[in-house]
Amino acid sequence: MDFLFLFKKIVGPLFFPMSIFLMLLALGLIFLWFTRRQRTGKVLVTVCFVLLAVLSYGGFSDNVLGPLEYQYPPVLKPQRVSGVKWVVVMGGGHDSDPEIPITSRIDESAAVRLMEGVRLQRLLPESKLVLSGGPVFEPVPHARIMADVARAIGVDKNSIVLQTRSRDTKDEARLIREIVGEDQFILVTSASHMPRSMAMFKKLGMDPIPAPTDYWVKERQAMSPSMFFPSAGNLRKVENAVHEYLGLMWAKIRGQV
Repeated sequence: MDFLFLFKKIVGPLFFPMSIFLMLLALGLIFLWFTRRQRTGKVLVTVCFVLLAVLSYGGFSDNVLGPLEYQYPPVLKPQRVSGVKWVVVMGGGHDSDPEIPITSRIDESAAVRLMEGVRLQRLLPESKLVLSGGPVFEPVPHARIMADVARAIGVDKNSIVLQTRSRDTKDEARLIREIVGEDQFILVTSASHMPRSMAMFKKLGMDPIPAPTDYWVKERQAMSPSMFFPSAGNLRKVENAVHEYLGLMWAKIRGQV
């Protein structure tokens, strides 16, 4: 595992909202308790409070994440994908703990991506379902866990192709190209992750049909009291957006998009 890969995995989370809140709060408390610079401490704690309040409301988080999620439309009409041979599902996260049900070993994003991939593959009975994802920090490759879930919900094992060597999106684009060749294929991943994924695939000369899923920003169909309260879910939206914007910036620096 090379240094740059570990570097981005360690440094990236330092820019997530909770990390910034805790750093600001820690600095503020240090100034308040252990120095005479009370004003500086109060400013830092106040800034932390204001950021927490703003970022935990949907009005802000939706406007940060929404532009990423709605760059590509979902595949809702079967005729858009008629004749396609491959449905590629990009990896998410998992835990290979054998003491829990197989359906609990993939995280929420991976589960939604897999469900969308299965839905699209069933619209195209002659197609193959390509499940992508290596082991990274787990002993079992992510693709194998997804395949176990897919078989558990009724997908024919002969319809599944695994890509088990990738560590990140850059690897996935390169290794999926080895599987699909010059064929047209559907690319399934989280809506917020789709812009980065499409940019990396196109950089390698591929032109997949985007099939975004796992939307976090949704058009409300009715009013709800929860709209008027802060929530951890909104902080997760901001974290997701930060993760993707950092990923895009890193990819541009590395010449991957």
